[in-house]
Amino acid sequence: MKGATARRFKPYPAYKDSGVEWLREIPAHWEVRRLKTIAAVQLSNVDKKSVEGQEPVQLCNYTDVYYHERISADLDFMAATATAEQVGRFTLRNGDVLITKDSESWTDIAVPAVVVEHLPAVLCGYHLAHIRPKHSCHGPFLARAFSAIGPRDQFQVAANGITRFGLGGDAIATGMFAIPTEPEQRAIAAFLDRETARIDALVAKNGRLIELLQEKRTALITRAVTKGLDPTVPMKDSGVEWLGEIPAHWGTRQGRYLYRALDLPPHEDDGVVTAYRDGEVTLREKRRAEGYTFAIQEVGYQRVRSGDLVIQGMDAFAGAIGVSDSTGKCSPEYLVLEPLCPRTDNRYYAAALRLMAKRGYILVICNAVRERAPRFRVPQFRNVVLPEPSESDQRAIAAFLDRETARIDALVAKVREAIGKLKELRTALISAAVTGKIDVREEAEV
Repeated sequence: MKGATARRFKPYPAYKDSGVEWLREIPAHWEVRRLKTIAAVQLSNVDKKSVEGQEPVQLCNYTDVYYHERISADLDFMAATATAEQVGRFTLRNGDVLITKDSESWTDIAVPAVVVEHLPAVLCGYHLAHIRPKHSCHGPFLARAFSAIGPRDQFQVAANGITRFGLGGDAIATGMFAIPTEPEQRAIAAFLDRETARIDALVAKNGRLIELLQEKRTALITRAVTKGLDPTVPMKDSGVEWLGEIPAHWGTRQGRYLYRALDLPPHEDDGVVTAYRDGEVTLREKRRAEGYTFAIQEVGYQRVRSGDLVIQGMDAFAGAIGVSDSTGKCSPEYLVLEPLCPRTDNRYYAAALRLMAKRGYILVICNAVRERAPRFRVPQFRNVVLPEPSESDQRAIAAFLDRETARIDALVAKVREAIGKLKELRTALISAAVTGKIDVREEAEV
């Protein structure tokens, strides 16, 4: 253990070699046990289909377990049917532990949840393993152990697959755990319930702070784009539904009178430029370095220059609009736009178009080539009505937004970092407690 957790909690008075490489030393009075010796393990075969003649039941499914550490009657379970034999085997009881056994990612294997009350009408659903602890094993402790660094890793490594991963019953049943006495398991579980609740409250508080900062960011952009920077100027009705009132000295103009669409042939050595929903438009290679992957066919590509206004036609309704920071090439699905007036500030109009998208007005005018596939193309852009501030106002607003949104984004990044550290602390605390690296018996009594 490192950091605050190690400084706050003391170790056990005596340790011994566990005989398990990844577990290393455990408290002297603990044991290493295979799961099958402390719990009954079975894989659910209850699927989501309803079959005539079977008993009506409710199913606890993969997402119920994945998103909830505790399974109770408060959850909205799926209605289904099951045979009498399945009802007898998979009905949930207080203390049962459920884990995910199939997933598209190996990191989502063996995610646990504990059943905290008898649920006589609810069965363990498909893609889950149903684990019923024996008298010497406390379900809440076992669930915590499944989520700990070390114990969880053995199951993730054992999962088989390439594009989808699965964990077999034998791999689950033979999993190794460090096990104290049953009363001590209860004490550890109670301690972790209290401490993780405190951490979760801090995470939620920070999450709310991010929401407030993002609301402030949106309000700041909305005010600047539609009202300008001077709160004392007289206003007038723009006559445009999505725009509302604008400064009296501003005008409005259709896109056709502000920009022309380009279709320049790409250079042989051009990299691919990509737009995203956050409005960033940059080289694909930069995105790949950040962990993004692409599978595209470069047919009919066009050139985009640094500083051009770019709209991703497939995701324009979601705000994939920005000013390119690179020279390269992009697919025919993109609108590459050049202002008719060279003093027009593309940063201002990118912000105005993203605001229009956020308010839902780009989606309204998109053409759908098929259901749920809206496209924003040049004819639609030519007809949109946009605000037309003076050139000096455009530059001032763009500079203001660059500065203020960067400040807010930096604050959001710091809060996200704090949330990440809290989550790391949570995982480290659980791992240390259930593997015996820290002694929390006295803490559990506080």
